Amino acid sequence: MDIKVWMYVVYLAVSIGLTIWVARALARNGLIFLEEVFADERLAQAVNSLLVVGFYLLNLGYVTVAMKHADPVRSTSQAMEELSLKIGLVLLVLGALHFFNVFALGRYRRNRLRQLATHPPIAPIGRLPMPTGPYGSQLVGSQPGGPQPGGPQPSAGPPANPPTR
Repeated sequence: MDIKVWMYVVYLAVSIGLTIWVARALARNGLIFLEEVFADERLAQAVNSLLVVGFYLLNLGYVTVAMKHADPVRSTSQAMEELSLKIGLVLLVLGALHFFNVFALGRYRRNRLRQLATHPPIAPIGRLPMPTGPYGSQLVGSQPGGPQPGGPQPSAGPPANPPTR
Protein backbone atom coordinates (compact mmCIF):
# COMPACT_ATOMS: atom_id res chain seq x y z
CA MET A 1 0.00 0.00 0.00
CA ASP A 2 0.95 3.62 -0.55
CA ILE A 3 2.26 5.76 2.35
CA LYS A 4 -0.69 8.11 1.88
CA VAL A 5 -3.18 5.27 2.34
CA TRP A 6 -1.45 4.23 5.58
CA MET A 7 -1.57 7.84 6.72
CA TYR A 8 -5.34 7.90 6.08
CA VAL A 9 -5.86 4.61 7.93
CA VAL A 10 -3.90 5.80 10.99
CA TYR A 11 -5.65 9.19 10.88
CA LEU A 12 -9.11 7.61 10.82
CA ALA A 13 -8.27 5.09 13.55
CA VAL A 14 -6.81 7.71 15.90
CA SER A 15 -9.51 10.33 15.18
CA ILE A 16 -12.42 7.94 15.59
CA GLY A 17 -10.86 6.46 18.73
CA LEU A 18 -10.33 9.91 20.25
CA THR A 19 -13.88 10.95 19.35
CA ILE A 20 -15.41 7.88 21.00
CA TRP A 21 -13.23 8.22 24.11
CA VAL A 22 -14.00 11.93 24.56
CA ALA A 23 -17.73 11.45 23.88
CA ARG A 24 -17.98 8.70 26.51
CA ALA A 25 -16.05 10.73 29.07
CA LEU A 26 -18.18 13.82 28.45
CA ALA A 27 -21.43 11.83 28.56
CA ARG A 28 -20.48 10.08 31.79
CA ASN A 29 -19.16 13.13 33.64
CA GLY A 30 -21.47 15.67 32.03
CA LEU A 31 -24.64 13.92 33.14
CA ILE A 32 -24.09 15.07 36.73
CA PHE A 33 -23.68 18.65 35.54
CA LEU A 34 -26.77 18.42 33.32
CA GLU A 35 -28.88 17.05 36.18
CA GLU A 36 -27.93 20.09 38.23
CA VAL A 37 -28.50 22.47 35.32
CA PHE A 38 -31.97 21.17 34.42
CA ALA A 39 -33.06 19.92 37.89
CA ASP A 40 -34.83 17.01 36.13
CA GLU A 41 -33.11 13.63 35.70
CA ARG A 42 -35.09 12.52 32.61
CA LEU A 43 -34.53 15.82 30.84
CA ALA A 44 -30.84 15.74 31.71
CA GLN A 45 -30.46 12.22 30.26
CA ALA A 46 -32.29 13.21 27.08
CA VAL A 47 -30.17 16.35 26.61
CA ASN A 48 -27.04 14.32 27.35
CA SER A 49 -27.94 11.81 24.61
CA LEU A 50 -28.67 14.60 22.14
CA LEU A 51 -25.38 16.31 22.95
CA VAL A 52 -23.48 13.06 22.38
CA VAL A 53 -25.17 12.53 19.00
CA GLY A 54 -24.43 16.12 17.98
CA PHE A 55 -20.86 15.74 19.18
CA TYR A 56 -20.38 12.61 17.05
CA LEU A 57 -21.94 14.23 14.00
CA LEU A 58 -19.88 17.40 14.20
CA ASN A 59 -16.58 15.79 14.99
CA LEU A 60 -16.79 12.82 12.63
CA GLY A 61 -18.02 15.15 9.91
CA TYR A 62 -14.96 17.30 10.45
CA VAL A 63 -12.68 14.24 10.46
CA THR A 64 -13.98 13.08 7.10
CA VAL A 65 -13.84 16.55 5.51
CA ALA A 66 -10.29 17.16 6.78
CA MET A 67 -9.01 13.76 5.66
CA LYS A 68 -8.23 14.78 2.09
CA HIS A 69 -4.61 15.72 1.36
CA ALA A 70 -4.02 17.00 -2.17
CA ASP A 71 -0.21 16.97 -2.21
CA PRO A 72 1.68 13.71 -2.74
CA VAL A 73 3.28 12.15 0.34
CA ARG A 74 6.80 11.03 -0.56
CA SER A 75 8.25 9.99 2.78
CA THR A 76 7.24 8.58 6.13
CA SER A 77 8.35 11.73 7.92
CA GLN A 78 6.15 13.86 5.68
CA ALA A 79 3.24 11.50 6.40
CA MET A 80 3.86 11.81 10.14
CA GLU A 81 3.93 15.62 9.93
CA GLU A 82 0.66 15.69 8.02
CA LEU A 83 -0.86 13.15 10.39
CA SER A 84 0.11 15.17 13.46
CA LEU A 85 -1.38 18.31 11.91
CA LYS A 86 -4.66 16.57 11.13
CA ILE A 87 -4.94 14.91 14.55
CA GLY A 88 -4.03 18.21 16.24
CA LEU A 89 -6.86 19.93 14.40
CA VAL A 90 -9.25 17.16 15.47
CA LEU A 91 -8.20 17.71 19.09
CA LEU A 92 -8.74 21.46 18.76
CA VAL A 93 -12.23 20.88 17.35
CA LEU A 94 -13.00 18.48 20.21
CA GLY A 95 -11.84 21.07 22.75
CA ALA A 96 -13.78 23.89 21.07
CA LEU A 97 -16.98 21.83 21.05
CA HIS A 98 -16.51 20.96 24.71
CA PHE A 99 -15.93 24.56 25.81
CA PHE A 100 -18.87 25.81 23.76
CA ASN A 101 -21.16 23.25 25.42
CA VAL A 102 -19.90 24.09 28.91
CA PHE A 103 -20.28 27.83 28.26
CA ALA A 104 -23.81 27.50 26.88
CA LEU A 105 -24.99 25.19 29.65
CA GLY A 106 -23.37 27.32 32.35
CA ARG A 107 -25.12 30.38 31.01
CA TYR A 108 -28.44 28.54 30.91
CA ARG A 109 -27.89 27.41 34.52
CA ARG A 110 -27.13 30.93 35.74
CA ASN A 111 -30.28 32.29 34.08
CA ARG A 112 -32.41 29.50 35.56
CA LEU A 113 -30.99 30.10 39.05
CA ARG A 114 -31.57 33.83 38.68
CA GLN A 115 -35.23 33.21 37.79
CA LEU A 116 -35.69 30.87 40.76
CA ALA A 117 -34.18 33.34 43.24
CA THR A 118 -37.24 35.20 44.57
CA HIS A 119 -35.84 36.21 47.95
CA PRO A 120 -32.55 37.67 49.11
CA PRO A 121 -29.80 35.15 49.78
CA ILE A 122 -29.55 36.16 53.46
CA ALA A 123 -32.37 37.12 55.79
CA PRO A 124 -32.10 40.66 57.19
CA ILE A 125 -30.67 40.77 60.72
CA GLY A 126 -32.21 44.05 61.83
CA ARG A 127 -32.77 47.65 60.87
CA LEU A 128 -30.39 50.56 61.03
CA PRO A 129 -31.56 53.55 63.09
CA MET A 130 -32.59 56.57 61.03
CA PRO A 131 -30.50 59.67 61.82
CA THR A 132 -32.45 62.72 62.91
CA GLY A 133 -31.54 66.31 62.32
CA PRO A 134 -32.29 69.45 64.36
CA TYR A 135 -35.73 69.78 62.73
CA GLY A 136 -37.31 66.52 63.79
CA SER A 137 -37.00 63.46 61.60
CA GLN A 138 -35.71 65.30 58.52
CA LEU A 139 -32.05 65.41 57.62
CA VAL A 140 -30.32 68.73 57.03
CA GLY A 141 -30.34 69.55 53.35
CA SER A 142 -33.08 67.07 52.53
CA GLN A 143 -35.50 69.78 51.42
CA PRO A 144 -35.63 70.67 47.72
CA GLY A 145 -34.90 74.33 48.52
CA GLY A 146 -31.28 73.65 49.43
CA PRO A 147 -29.41 73.72 52.74
CA GLN A 148 -31.34 74.51 55.90
CA PRO A 149 -30.42 77.26 58.38
CA GLY A 150 -27.59 76.25 60.65
CA GLY A 151 -26.17 73.74 58.15
CA PRO A 152 -22.83 74.10 56.38
CA GLN A 153 -22.78 76.85 53.78
CA PRO A 154 -20.99 76.35 50.47
CA SER A 155 -18.12 78.74 49.76
CA ALA A 156 -18.71 81.23 46.97
CA GLY A 157 -15.14 81.61 45.76
CA PRO A 158 -11.46 81.21 46.63
CA PRO A 159 -10.37 81.40 50.28
CA ALA A 160 -10.03 84.88 51.76
CA ASN A 161 -6.35 84.45 52.71
CA PRO A 162 -4.42 82.46 50.10
CA PRO A 163 -1.51 80.45 51.54
CA THR A 164 1.93 82.04 51.29
CA ARG A 165 5.20 80.33 50.59
